[in-house]
Amino acid sequence: MNKMIGWMAGAAAVAMMATVPAGAQEAQGKFQVKVLGSVVLPDGKIDKVLSNAAGVPATTQSKANDNVVPTVALEYFVTPNISVETICCLTTHHINGTAPAALDGASLFSNVNILPATLTAKYHLDLGPIKPYIGAGPAYFFFISEHPGADAKALGLTKGHINDKFGGVLQAGVDVPLGIKGFGLSVDAKRYFVRPSAHWYNDAGTELLATRHKLDPWVLSAGVSYRF
Repeated sequence: MNKMIGWMAGAAAVAMMATVPAGAQEAQGKFQVKVLGSVVLPDGKIDKVLSNAAGVPATTQSKANDNVVPTVALEYFVTPNISVETICCLTTHHINGTAPAALDGASLFSNVNILPATLTAKYHLDLGPIKPYIGAGPAYFFFISEHPGADAKALGLTKGHINDKFGGVLQAGVDVPLGIKGFGLSVDAKRYFVRPSAHWYNDAGTELLATRHKLDPWVLSAGVSYRF
């Protein structure tokens, strides 16, 4: 994570040095496309045990691993200072046990693919060549092809499902036009707030364990933009 934050800070510094004077900027278009590299930093800890017929320890806790993925963002400017944005990315994570000691590192879910459908309304400040913004909006997390991990299966939890979940997101970042036919650099940070529930079943389809998880990922991104 420290390397990614350092990279984003470096990208922002380079962008500031590379900009042309504000007076040289031409009228900008209403659409902006961004191609970004994003590091996804979820939490994943158990927020609440909903059912526990499997009898797992009350102190059981979990963590989702981090991932780095490509991201595409599409933005429409309603006014020079107000825009709406949506993103497209697919990120894959494992959910492992962290407590008690007997479950530390245990594979609970493997290869959970997440599609975070996101729509934010953004307000842009005009500080000359630097264009910082803040935003907020709804998000809906689709969980795709989730499978119980090897250790969960060893406990008889052979089938699993994570419910799709509605949540929200806060956003802040900066766009820096380069003055070259609409191109620019962008650094962005999002914090999602979403609490999906995970369910494990035996071969007969009987639910043996259900937990609610504090997923709440940070998504830190940096890349290039094109406005037209």
